[in-house]
Amino acid sequence: MSELIKFFKEAYDELKRVTWLSKTEMLASTWLVILLVIVMAIYVGAVDYIIMHLFRLLI
Repeated sequence: MSELIKFFKEAYDELKRVTWLSKTEMLASTWLVILLVIVMAIYVGAVDYIIMHLFRLLI
């Protein structure tokens, strides 16, 4: 039990040292992630479409 209490105390001390993002930085990061997800979805969709048509030509 003392090990568990020690763990939570150390975790709490570490969290006090963390540098948290500002609201502006968080919003910018969120929009970047959303944009990258959209770009990757379009890319994967395009590759899937091309491969589907190549297989149709072969069959």
